[in-house]
Amino acid sequence: MLTNEKRARRFLDLTGLTPKQLRGGIETPALQLSVLEFLCAHEPDLLAAAEALGVDPAAIPAARERLRR
Repeated sequence: MLTNEKRARRFLDLTGLTPKQLRGGIETPALQLSVLEFLCAHEPDLLAAAEALGVDPAAIPAARERLRR
């Protein structure tokens, strides 16, 4: 998320989080879900994140669905 400055700034602006808060809270399911929601809402972000993580793009929405349960 934070490796792309433009994407990171957009996420932080939308959530009101600081980079420190994001890093410190990423272990919480609520923050994980918000990150996945953000990525799934914009296909270029989804594809870039999947590529950076080395996963199939479908894995990100699938993870979001698992966290929603």
